[in-house]
Amino acid sequence: MTNGRILSYGLLGLPLAFAALPIYVHVPRYYAETAGMELALLGFILLGARLLDAGIDPWLGWLADRVSRPRMVAFALLPFAIGFVALLNPPDENVALWLLGSLALTYLGFSAASVAYQAWGADIGEESVLRTRLTAAREGFGLVGVVLAAALPAVLAASLSDGIERLSWILPPLLLIAALTTFSRVGVGKPVLAASQPLLPSLRRVFADEAFRRLLIVFVANGIAAALPATLFLFFVADVLQAEIASGPLLALYFISGAASLPLWVMLSARRGRVFAWLLAMVVSIFAFAGASLLGAGDVWVFAAICIASGLALGADLALPAAIAADLGERQGQAGACFGVWNFVAKLNLALAAGLSLPLLGALGYVPGGSAGLSALTFAYALLPLAFKALAGVLLWRWRHSLEI
Repeated sequence: MTNGRILSYGLLGLPLAFAALPIYVHVPRYYAETAGMELALLGFILLGARLLDAGIDPWLGWLADRVSRPRMVAFALLPFAIGFVALLNPPDENVALWLLGSLALTYLGFSAASVAYQAWGADIGEESVLRTRLTAAREGFGLVGVVLAAALPAVLAASLSDGIERLSWILPPLLLIAALTTFSRVGVGKPVLAASQPLLPSLRRVFADEAFRRLLIVFVANGIAAALPATLFLFFVADVLQAEIASGPLLALYFISGAASLPLWVMLSARRGRVFAWLLAMVVSIFAFAGASLLGAGDVWVFAAICIASGLALGADLALPAAIAADLGERQGQAGACFGVWNFVAKLNLALAAGLSLPLLGALGYVPGGSAGLSALTFAYALLPLAFKALAGVLLWRWRHSLEI
């Protein structure tokens, strides 16, 4: 497969990730401060919407094994774009209902497109090394999209809230250009359509694979470790570091580091194996977040160095486990079902991070924009993820032989 075709496949990952950053990072703080929603209600809505979203992923994966993957991607992009624009342009009244409805529409389109898109990559990848390159291309363009989403609000408007509203209108044309390129340059591949069996037997077949079960357990522990700081990043920068104006550049620095590291992780995984490379990235991340727990007001430059280190680890987190999952899905002959479960777990991590951490911080006295409860915020952002990251590393090392295909 030519490099041009690999890059054309990966390009669609840019608009998908461009929207994902505001959904998971900006929306909690945006609705808390701009829309004035209480943290408890906001956390409950985010948890409910994300659980509902995660719950449909296994069904979407089952569906992706029975229809054309590219066609499923194409049908999903319209509700995704409409829901995203609505999400970042809430009305003055009935904000809670608007948030729930626009999230549901965005999640439906995003989830259907993502599951089919990932399975499509498994179809056109003929062996493990190529699947790793396709995954890296998808995630690399995704990181470019995330960097744009992180940096543009400050460019589009003087205030963060106005910038986020204007950001929503960038997605439709960006999505159209990327989709036209991907669909015109990438072939359908040779999908292995699963036998026509009901959803539950298909899921049982997924979980019957011991290696996939082990990979999921590691992915859950590692994912929670990543979801907590992702949810609390803007709160931490604004209230602990007292540097809200630097939040966009710091996010961009984090994701640029992740994008820059992707070729290194692909190269290292080809030489030493994907499990070894992923484990090394976990160690780097642990040291980075341990340092973040020591920071206070004004420590922006030190935190910038931490963003670079944790961003380097991010590249491995994005490319390597998904590439292993693609191999396991192709081995089963139902990549769609495997990625449906995979995305379900990823979203469950984010749902729990937002739905549990925000109400907990509110109960401990933390109020966004204030000085109370900052020690609880630091614990939840920097220290709690370390326990989950260490658990993921131990399990990955223990099961390394069954996960390296």
